Amino acid sequence: MKTIAKQQAPVIEILKELSPDSSNNTLRSWIEKGRVLVAGKVVNRSSHPVLPGQEVAVGPRVQFARGDIKILFEDEHLVVLEKPEGLLSVATDFHDEYTAHTILKRRRHPGRVFPVHRLDRETSGVMIFAYTESVRDSLKEQFEKRSIEKIYTAIVHGKVPEKKGTWESYLKEDGNYFVSSTLAEKMGKLAITYYDVAAQNSRYTCLKLKLQTGRKNQLRVHCSEAGFPIVGDKKYGSASNPLKRLCLHAQSVSFTHPALGKRMHFEVPLPEDFDRLVRA
Repeated sequence: MKTIAKQQAPVIEILKELSPDSSNNTLRSWIEKGRVLVAGKVVNRSSHPVLPGQEVAVGPRVQFARGDIKILFEDEHLVVLEKPEGLLSVATDFHDEYTAHTILKRRRHPGRVFPVHRLDRETSGVMIFAYTESVRDSLKEQFEKRSIEKIYTAIVHGKVPEKKGTWESYLKEDGNYFVSSTLAEKMGKLAITYYDVAAQNSRYTCLKLKLQTGRKNQLRVHCSEAGFPIVGDKKYGSASNPLKRLCLHAQSVSFTHPALGKRMHFEVPLPEDFDRLVRA
């Protein structure tokens, strides 16, 4: 179900025209559940402005796997999901029983599921898993060529003075799994992060972060070493945890579908607490 906006209006007004028999509560629930897209991107506010000529579409009812992970897209080649905070992406040397990977494997049994990338346990947001080895290899190649675009949102301590900039360093991991920058290029891997200030108050800044490279703990380290640790990240210098979680969210991902050759974009709303913390 979709339409082209004829005039500028809030998205809920466009939805009323698109589905006149639906109640306001129903239309709002479509938005809250991530089913409404404007110009191909998920919107999460009823008041989101729609410009003339933009397409407004309502996607299918969102599926859940085991009640824990939201399925954003799935076909025979791959699946795009929203991982909640607190759930491991894949098994580690210390934990192997309950992960996003194992949930998908049980759901697809006897079909196979291949991890393409990871999110830290404490990070929520968009992830991709492949259903064939060839699709996995193609997506990993896109990561290596940096043609996959991932945008994160983080709430950090302090007021970042520059509205945008770049953090670049060589990262290394020690025996205690702690990642830090090193001056010796041969001792680390190049890590590049672009940042934009989205909002801030006297205590916190909301940053949009784009990975040019994808190193372990890269965003957490770069924010911390710049003097603005991510809220709730005790490992890398946060002194408080008002939301009882790491305030880092993988908000969107764009990639080329290996089998269809189509550029795809998926975006999920920010956790409501993030916005509330910066507003406060």
